[in-house]
Amino acid sequence: MILTSSNTIQSKEILEYKGLVTGESLIGSNIYKDLFSGVRDVVGGRTNQYEEELQKARTIALESMEKKAESLGANAIVGLKISYDNLGGTMGNTILVTAYGTAVRYE
Repeated sequence: MILTSSNTIQSKEILEYKGLVTGESLIGSNIYKDLFSGVRDVVGGRTNQYEEELQKARTIALESMEKKAESLGANAIVGLKISYDNLGGTMGNTILVTAYGTAVRYE
């Protein structure tokens, strides 16, 4: 399946617009990860653990969106966007990763 942030697919003709598709994923982080992350930030390191978790969540959201598009008979998604939202929480933060775009069928 082709995924693109543009509204067209180069050298392809879009035959049918199937509709909006979305995929979501949540990442929960606890207070211990937050403390470790803060220490790493103070000493100038990168928080690789968070980066890996965000990457996993993004992959889950994209795969979920692709499955929905396939179920509509689409073979591409155009206008792809990905958003990250901090939902907060009592023991840390919860990050919502949302992927969305328009499912299409191209020739």
